[in-house]
Amino acid sequence: MLSFPKFGHGAVAWVALVPLLSALRALPVLPALLAGLLAGFVQHVGLLYWVTHVVVHYGRLPLALGIPVMMLLALYLSLYTGLFAAGVAFFRNRGIPVVAAAPLLWTVLEYAKSTLLTGFPWENLGHSQYLNLPLIQIADVAGSYGVSFLVVLVNAALAAFVGAGRDGRRRAFVGLAAAGLLLALAGGYGTWRLADVAARFDPVPEQTVALIQGNIDQSIKWDPSFQKETLRIYRDLSLEAAGKGARFIIWPETATPFMFQNRDELHDAVVGVARSTGAWLLFGTPSYTSRDGALRFRNSAVVLTPEGTTAGKYDKVHLVPYGEYVPLRPLFPFIEKLAVGVGDFLPGEGFEPVAAGEARVGFLICYEGIFPYIGRAYGRSGASLLVNVTNDAWFGMTSAPFQHLSMTVFRAVENRLYLARAANTGVSAVIDATGRITAQTRVFERTFLVAPVKIQRIGTFYTAYGDWLVLVCLIALLVLFYRPGGSRRWLKKSRR
Repeated sequence: MLSFPKFGHGAVAWVALVPLLSALRALPVLPALLAGLLAGFVQHVGLLYWVTHVVVHYGRLPLALGIPVMMLLALYLSLYTGLFAAGVAFFRNRGIPVVAAAPLLWTVLEYAKSTLLTGFPWENLGHSQYLNLPLIQIADVAGSYGVSFLVVLVNAALAAFVGAGRDGRRRAFVGLAAAGLLLALAGGYGTWRLADVAARFDPVPEQTVALIQGNIDQSIKWDPSFQKETLRIYRDLSLEAAGKGARFIIWPETATPFMFQNRDELHDAVVGVARSTGAWLLFGTPSYTSRDGALRFRNSAVVLTPEGTTAGKYDKVHLVPYGEYVPLRPLFPFIEKLAVGVGDFLPGEGFEPVAAGEARVGFLICYEGIFPYIGRAYGRSGASLLVNVTNDAWFGMTSAPFQHLSMTVFRAVENRLYLARAANTGVSAVIDATGRITAQTRVFERTFLVAPVKIQRIGTFYTAYGDWLVLVCLIALLVLFYRPGGSRRWLKKSRR
């Protein structure tokens, strides 16, 4: 937890696992599992403490229930750390050194955590390095899991070296040298790639985007009496931004607290903003459709031309469990309060970019920005600009808005696309194709951010082939698992 924003630093991640790995050296599989559970639980409570704020302040749960809800999520996520620790102990007993087993296990389990039960890749270990620009460039080949692999490899090599006796020090040094070599190669690739990507984008003309941060308090956001005031805030900020040359104006998730598709005075007011600014207007809005004779609601993003006509619309595909729909509703009826007002949302049908002038915009609504497969889907379908619209007002003054931003950095690197992020209460930001945050706002400030972007895409290995590294790690683990004889021979030699 000390490796992540807003209180941590990425440098801590390179030694964060050393105490756990050192403790596992003397533990059988079951005690190792328990040690991993404990370590993972402490980590995730410190990382996800903000969940209590969300469910208490906006889910209206009592604090006595809000804390256990957060701890239940932390306990579930700690299962993966427990399995990691048990796996390290298991392979150690078969003669497989921690330097080999740990990074393979962590990478596979981190991927499982990120995909199973709709997935929750919140602050995977590699995300801690979002400010380490040379290192994270390998994400365009191996994704964020490649960064996690390297971080765990270094931790394992350090733990093996620190805990090695006189007889094993030489072998541990070889492992440490191998980890250092891979790290140097990754850094060298990153340094070259930073210059290469900059050179490829250099001739592309800049376009100016304006990110409108309305800072609308969540407690009044859906109050019908505040709808016109909300529109006034966004209109005034947009007109001011247009005066600074903005070609694209981006409002956050559900910036319009009403159904834009209804042709009424509120609809006309939004259209009027596009016409008055003469810019492309991109904004989040709730929408609805009829299915089986009933109205179903969607979380959508709309693009208006400078003339005020609708150019296209995207409906959010990856919904937030217990935020936009309620799985296992009979088992957890009290959490249904978190699905604000309208009940379950209906997911969209795919990740198709929306044309906005010369840009093909790939929308990432809210926490869709933390999922690698969504950014990759847009990269494969020809997006030339990623736009993340979100409402982080739920999080209050916790670490969550900063954590949320850190993960979206990787979507830009993986697919070599600029990413513009408009957040209701911040952090709004522009991220270039190398993952550099070129401009950002402060949180809980009513403001706008005008910054240049470049509308361009260059293909990447990751966009084409995805999480191939995870498959390689899984195959390697299976090979180690099904070669017990070889493992026993290695163990006997190591004891001589």
